[in-house]
Amino acid sequence: MQSFPLFLSLLDRRVLVVGGTDQAARKVELLLSAGAQVSLIAETVTGEIAQLIADARICWAGRTFDQADLVGVALVIVATADEALQARVSQLAQAQCVPVNVVDRPALSSFIMPAIVDRGPITIAISTGGLAPALARKLRAEIERALPAAIGRLARFAEIFRGQVRRTLGEPRARRLFWDRVFDGRVGELALAGDEIAARRELIRLLDTARSDRAPAQGMVHLVGAGPGDPDLLTLKAHRLLQRADVVVYDRLVSPEVLGAARRDAERIFVGKRRGHHAVPQEEINARLVALARAGKSVVRLKGGDPFVFGRGGEEVEALVDAGVAVEVVPGITAALGCAASAGIPLTHRDHAQACVFVTGHTRDGETALDWPMLARPRQTVVIYMGIEGLPAITRQLVQHGMPASTPVALIENGTTERERRVVGTLATIERQAARAQLQGPTLCVLGEVVALALVKDRDFRLALPARL
Repeated sequence: MQSFPLFLSLLDRRVLVVGGTDQAARKVELLLSAGAQVSLIAETVTGEIAQLIADARICWAGRTFDQADLVGVALVIVATADEALQARVSQLAQAQCVPVNVVDRPALSSFIMPAIVDRGPITIAISTGGLAPALARKLRAEIERALPAAIGRLARFAEIFRGQVRRTLGEPRARRLFWDRVFDGRVGELALAGDEIAARRELIRLLDTARSDRAPAQGMVHLVGAGPGDPDLLTLKAHRLLQRADVVVYDRLVSPEVLGAARRDAERIFVGKRRGHHAVPQEEINARLVALARAGKSVVRLKGGDPFVFGRGGEEVEALVDAGVAVEVVPGITAALGCAASAGIPLTHRDHAQACVFVTGHTRDGETALDWPMLARPRQTVVIYMGIEGLPAITRQLVQHGMPASTPVALIENGTTERERRVVGTLATIERQAARAQLQGPTLCVLGEVVALALVKDRDFRLALPARL
């Protein structure tokens, strides 16, 4: 996050605008809509600004800027083409700790003017940190199309009952669930349609029901696949559950970007495992999930990739079912699919691989003990999870059991994320290359002729593999 977003109250506060251009006019209109008292400094003004002056909506000083103009102002907007004046106003304002924005000059600005969606009292601000204002405007247009024009009416309606709901439902989770029912159900539909009387009647009925419901809350655990790391690869259901969860229990393979999709006030519990070190034993994780559900919490157990592909999801489901806890499994894109797609490697191909095998580099006792003859068969793709530590033994065993030493190999670290790195070679070379690369993040190993097919996409692959491939 390059800038910290906040909403500043400008009601009846003085704001200084320097410059009489059309850009200044657009900024002035926004400031006026926020209730600011706008003072304009400009030797000349355009038609739009002139009309605002004629309508007595702003105070105009037809002269050049003076340092004394900064006294008592809450905010400064500079909308002039004079670069020397831009720099001078910016320097003086920041020296006096007055927030200043120089239009289209983020380097001179202490804050960014966002693109704004106004559905009063709902306001949505979009910023690209000054890097791509046109993109911010595009996003604003998309949000405006998606939001009902009357959404502000729903916010005002909710405000009427906010105090009563707080007094009636003392527990924060109960209030959140109640408001979810209001906004997602008939009350929300009626309020948006303008039928406030019917909406009030229905909300009071829901509140009476919630008040009389003395049944203990029943928690539930959702085993959710977080995918390989890219938050855009989350399923819609996974995203929805993260937004509703009271608690998110997550492991090391969950990327920070995916975890950021959770509700901000949700409790986050890290139970991650690192190579050779288990932060929390699996039995303790199981017990904690059961306890949270029995306490009435909505729990998301967020697991990298897919919960049922080397994620020990089956063990957790068994423990929850045995404890009588409701559980749901939400699949995710497993690392093999996500990382291979990101690298342009087809896991199967009619001419090169009629089968694909997923194995883990670690067995239950921590040793690499795999069916080597099966893995060394031709015309298949082998994907090895958690295999980087055992890579020397893996390459040696595969060659000994008949897999050609020239077989292409790709190691993909932090696949699908901005931190993705790829090391590409052959069974004969990959161990040395991995040692040089010093891979630290979650790394997937892909072996087979299909790796060479990524040559058409990735120059790094072409340089790393033998010319005959």
